[in-house]
Amino acid sequence: MYVPSHFAADDAVVQDLLTNHGAANLITATADGLLATFLPLVYDAEAGALLGHVARNNPQWKTPVLGEALAIVAGPDAYISPSSYASKAEHGRVVPTWNYVTAHVYGDLVIHDDATWLDSLVRRLTSKHESSRPAPWSVDDAPAAYVAGQLRAIVGLELRITRIEAKAKLSQNRPTADIAGVVTTLETEGAGPIVTAMRTTNNLP
Repeated sequence: MYVPSHFAADDAVVQDLLTNHGAANLITATADGLLATFLPLVYDAEAGALLGHVARNNPQWKTPVLGEALAIVAGPDAYISPSSYASKAEHGRVVPTWNYVTAHVYGDLVIHDDATWLDSLVRRLTSKHESSRPAPWSVDDAPAAYVAGQLRAIVGLELRITRIEAKAKLSQNRPTADIAGVVTTLETEGAGPIVTAMRTTNNLP
């Protein structure tokens, strides 16, 4: 990924993205070409890995991987109109762009075809996405036999991270007045997550 120095994401941004992202694209290179699956992942910081699962019928888990696997993790993003820039009125030399936070996470892909490992993973994924809900659903809310059957239908994946390329393109290359204009526009459009990221990165109140 091309990452100009002024758009390089620091470790805090990367850790937050890996911990709080929704889902990611897992891509593997194989003798038959590229394979990709969009799936939710949970970040295990202590192990330095992203954990997830795919359907047993998905060929990606059983197709030998050539080299590293890649997970593309996306954070907030938004279209940026030149009309948001104060400098548009000054000289007009502005063009549209896109603001975003993303990480390309590379690693060795390990397969886990084990019910105990999968049960733990499913509970971690459930907790990640249910814990903030008013009435969180629990794996134990479903019949044990049903859960056991569902676990037999999936296979676990562990991406043991070897390197990360991360980018936070949040108008850092624009004058302060332009950044403020973008924030104001995005707030009126209800783009809360990208506004929060822009405020934090550009030290705005």
